[in-house]
Amino acid sequence: MNERQRRRRLVVGNWKMNGSRAANAGLLKGITDLWSGHANVDAAICPPFVYLEQASEALAQSPVALGAQTVNEHDAGAYTGEIAGSMLKDLGCRYVIVGHNERRRMQSETDAQVADKFHAAQQAGLTPILCVGESEQERESGHALETIGRQLSTVVNRVGLQAFDKAVVAYEPVWAVGTGKTATPEQAEEVHRFLRAELGTVGGDVQILYGGSVKPGNAKQLFALPDIDGALLGGASLSADDFVAICKAAIE
Repeated sequence: MNERQRRRRLVVGNWKMNGSRAANAGLLKGITDLWSGHANVDAAICPPFVYLEQASEALAQSPVALGAQTVNEHDAGAYTGEIAGSMLKDLGCRYVIVGHNERRRMQSETDAQVADKFHAAQQAGLTPILCVGESEQERESGHALETIGRQLSTVVNRVGLQAFDKAVVAYEPVWAVGTGKTATPEQAEEVHRFLRAELGTVGGDVQILYGGSVKPGNAKQLFALPDIDGALLGGASLSADDFVAICKAAIE
């Protein structure tokens, strides 16, 4: 069995700041009705914090796992509005996204803070989905891999390579998130191959996802690349039909 065959596929839906109890009920029912699971594909959704319990109940008998969109780096304390990893675990979360480009940009999360969040997630028994990616300016100036390497190495220096045995990495070029643009297959594969090499001895076993305007129409082509193990979805995860179509595209 080669490295690719050892790695399961993973499709994660990040709902971002979208949803209502009524809309979520329909979306969750659609997903659970359409997706019965597959031996080689994992699926997860990450709703807003306030809807985690609703999603947890709806997914209780489903193969779709629950995740959160971020986590605080502290275990507990006077951090108004923040959510600890233990709280997410208590609600049934398996995954948590850390370092999403929107939080790096809008909430000014630093590489060091993202590394602390990664560590806190694992300490709470969660699987962190570490997001890395470059801006359009960094891509055009030839510094994409430098930026991505710095983001990854800050976490590696904090937790060690072996911590990635229980983690997921997601490459999301900032210029392709929510813009309709998608990295070419060659661009995406280059970064995924780079990330795997940077992870050294554990790189062959780490699930590395692509996130950046993945749709049912381009998912199969992206998933056919040897170092892309799935997708971190934004808008496509708000449609049960699209989300499940992408999950099915991950079946080899």
